[in-house]
Amino acid sequence: MTEAGGRAAQLKSSGLRHGWTTGACATAAATAAYTALLTGEFPDPVVITLPKGQQPAFALAVEELAGGRATAGVVKDAGDDPDVTHGALVRATVTAAAPGAGVVFRAGPGVGTVTKAGLPLPVGEPAINPVPRQMIRDAVAGVAAAHGGTGDVLVEVSVDHGEEIARSTWNPRLGILGGLSILGTTGIVVPYSCSAWIDSIRRGIDVARAAGRTHVAGCTGSTSEKVAVAVHGLPEDALLDMGDFAGAVLKYLKRHPVPRLTVAGGFAKLSKLAAGHLDLHSARSQVDKGYLAGLARQGGASPELADRVAAANTGLEAVQLCAAAGVPLGDLVAEGARATALGVLTGSPVAVDVICIDRAGAIVGRAAPAGPGVSR
Repeated sequence: MTEAGGRAAQLKSSGLRHGWTTGACATAAATAAYTALLTGEFPDPVVITLPKGQQPAFALAVEELAGGRATAGVVKDAGDDPDVTHGALVRATVTAAAPGAGVVFRAGPGVGTVTKAGLPLPVGEPAINPVPRQMIRDAVAGVAAAHGGTGDVLVEVSVDHGEEIARSTWNPRLGILGGLSILGTTGIVVPYSCSAWIDSIRRGIDVARAAGRTHVAGCTGSTSEKVAVAVHGLPEDALLDMGDFAGAVLKYLKRHPVPRLTVAGGFAKLSKLAAGHLDLHSARSQVDKGYLAGLARQGGASPELADRVAAANTGLEAVQLCAAAGVPLGDLVAEGARATALGVLTGSPVAVDVICIDRAGAIVGRAAPAGPGVSR
């Protein structure tokens, strides 16, 4: 019988312990705090439901209930990932909001505020990303239904020493001021940054080859994996959780080829691959806005637009500026990423296509299959 593959098998084979995102911790804290606000009792441990249906339990480190407000706190466990927020205390304070307000978010101490465009949140908003916001909304709705609440609440998220921790992140450069971002798309921290995960990538390719797969996808995260499945209909054992390690996928496929590789990922990460970087981690490669401006000029951008791309806050802002002007920066980055991949794969019978997405999973760039056996 063929061994199971895909992301879950990669994590299992790596021998690494997964952890929880700040978004999952904030959701657990908000769930416990709202429950206490309605019932007078804190659930400990508190169970939440993650976007893919897992239901982890979190122990509470803080319980405070007085004066019409409830605060709960959860200590973040990042597992075996070298995450700067490992051990941070994530708090949520819940108070009643005006009828019909729904869930209103506020940045407490240690949580940043967005001050520049180009991020998935408007300027002035607390740096609580879209998926954690939805997780908290869903949790609040569940608590309200269970205990007779209205679901109209103010949720203030804070992180002890978050402003200090944020100095070790890219937040200040991105214009997220005052603290950390509350992040996560799955609620789970997958430990990428070590040799064990690279070994698991190799294991994933071995499993796909043993299953007779002729097409695999190397994806930078869960959102790009969903897009690759939607576009190509690939089975689980053809999906490689590439993360930041594009080079690990390409170098192993060069020695152990599969006829077709799809590279799928966020625009910013794949712009690094297009620029020739094989390690896409933010600590080891950065988005080169000057490079993107040069691509934009190749795509017909005016000098003024190219200057705006060079000065963009993020890669996402750069691609949005170009899209508004009809300049195909996303396609140009996808083509550059494909060229880098084919350069690594030289001499190996692997054709490559590339899909670039934005943070919401919308496709912003494509490069059609090219390589051995593909007519151009």
